Amino acid sequence: MYITRISLLIMAVVSTACASMSGMQQRFAVCSYDHAWEAVLEAVKDRAINTKEKDAGLIVTGWLEIPMPGRTFGALQRDVVNSKDRSRITLTVKRLDDVTKISFVEERQRWSFRGGSRGFGWASTDPSEEVMHDVQSRLDSKLKEHGCSFT
Repeated sequence: MYITRISLLIMAVVSTACASMSGMQQRFAVCSYDHAWEAVLEAVKDRAINTKEKDAGLIVTGWLEIPMPGRTFGALQRDVVNSKDRSRITLTVKRLDDVTKISFVEERQRWSFRGGSRGFGWASTDPSEEVMHDVQSRLDSKLKEHGCSFT
């Protein structure tokens, strides 16, 4: 069981390594780890949770598909039928001396033409500033509700 948890943590870190380089957000909250953990869970309650490891401080949401109408591809600018993005958020909660560090990043993929016999498939793209801002706002609000202040 312990090895499984470590494996999940390593997979989450590796799978978000590229995404974490671009767009990682951090908050430092002055409050207990338990209060911060509950606030983080409440901030992403609109998404399914795939990984929730309180001892490791790791939360990974499931993929959320977002319709993106009006996209085109190729030289002839053909419409992408069923154009969509998908998004998942990885959050970490870490105990420090007198504060709790909360980090989060969105991994985002676009349904796009991949060329050749592969046709369409998921391709990595930049995190959405709108989604990151929304998560940040909800997180700040939930942290305040739990009596946390920011450093």
